[in-house]
Amino acid sequence: MSKTYIPVILRRQITEAADNCCEYCRVPRAVAFAAYHIDHIISEKQGGSTTFGNLALACRLCNLSKGSSIAAWHEYKDALIRLYNPRKDSWGQHFQVRPSGLIVARTEIGLGTIKVLNLNDVNRVQARGILIESGIIEVEK
Repeated sequence: MSKTYIPVILRRQITEAADNCCEYCRVPRAVAFAAYHIDHIISEKQGGSTTFGNLALACRLCNLSKGSSIAAWHEYKDALIRLYNPRKDSWGQHFQVRPSGLIVARTEIGLGTIKVLNLNDVNRVQARGILIESGIIEVEK
């Protein structure tokens, strides 16, 4: 977790851009049990800056799972695949959420991100399923 100070106005801009949801798993901040973090998309350890273009709103689980990772290992290609970047990528291009709460990858970037951020942990899927049933999270028709 970053120790860099992020100004209040920049935090607000990130939160507004994220529509008050985790930009990785799409769970709304209003239903979270823990505070949301401002994530460095490209970690400071990897040379990432503390600017709007490199910051994202992330729930605690996504942020802690991601850590300083910027890529995932693709076993079949024997290569690294970059992770989803909320400032450059469209969520719907890389992911789809099912009524059960399962997040399905549409691309290799989505697949790697699901793996590294542990988006389909059984408890997270169950919780998303409840939020979908309650109408808090919408699924594509």
